[in-house]
Amino acid sequence: MEDLSLHLLDLVENSLNAGANLVEIDIDEQPLADRMTVTINDNGKGMDAQTLARASDPFFTTRTTRRIGLGLSLIKANAEAWGGGMELSSAPGVGTRLHFWFQLGHIDRQPLGDWPGTLLGLIMSRPGVEFVYRHRVGENDFEMDTRELRRELGPEALQSPAVVNLLRPQVRGALDELGSTA
Repeated sequence: MEDLSLHLLDLVENSLNAGANLVEIDIDEQPLADRMTVTINDNGKGMDAQTLARASDPFFTTRTTRRIGLGLSLIKANAEAWGGGMELSSAPGVGTRLHFWFQLGHIDRQPLGDWPGTLLGLIMSRPGVEFVYRHRVGENDFEMDTRELRRELGPEALQSPAVVNLLRPQVRGALDELGSTA
């Protein structure tokens, strides 16, 4: 993966492939502590204990289209290489929680990439899925909830390229205002 936003895309795709119709993404940048945490919660089908134990093994996947599953193993290896770690919890019928953290200023950390573009691409391409995106920098935060946007703009609005093109600079501006490195 070239940047962290592509990791985010891959990890959220795991949630969507597990049948999630609600995905919550929480980003917490703490510049003074030199730490970033990312948490992805979903209401997908979840994993049993055996699957959960093997989920970050690169040679394990539940997909039938390929024999390897690199997303979790890559983010785990990267988070550890950047001075952090990863935790994964899940239960059948409940969903999955992925939490990883790393040193924000680590010299080997990949660029964060285009988080707003990645997020809006996910939203636009998945009309049956609701997303809640929270981004905190220090004590300041920004939240975007597609349920609220659909209530205000109409149920189909988030699949319109024109609407997404209007949202992109707003999300980018909100992150810039927070002082985000993303």
